[in-house]
Amino acid sequence: MSSVAEKLQRKSQRQVAVKQVRLKLVYVDFWSAVKLSFLVAVSLGIVLVVATILVWIVLNSTGIFSSLDKILRDILGDPSFSISKNFSLPQVALFAFVLAILNVVVGTALGAIGSMLYNFSVRLTGGLLVGFTNN
Repeated sequence: MSSVAEKLQRKSQRQVAVKQVRLKLVYVDFWSAVKLSFLVAVSLGIVLVVATILVWIVLNSTGIFSSLDKILRDILGDPSFSISKNFSLPQVALFAFVLAILNVVVGTALGAIGSMLYNFSVRLTGGLLVGFTNN
């Protein structure tokens, strides 16, 4: 009698034939493309806002704004000029938030336009041929 381990060892020594599948992508669903592009744009907008706030915090904590204030006061000759006042954290965060909202609107529209253009171009080209293997 052979054991289970011997049977498994014999099975693993067999060569598995590589199978290839070729598929044509001939249609992209409009609403799926819009939903996906919306989700990608929202996630990129969140990354933009968080990264902007973190960069501002790092620049403020390292003292770059104060040293830049001194340099610009010497150049401009205006003792009341302050970058920290003009570019405070709420102002920078609000600007990043507005930019993120615009990014969501434009990204969603570009996803919708891209799916429509692909669906129209498939009529001329026949689609995109994609190959898969089971390696």
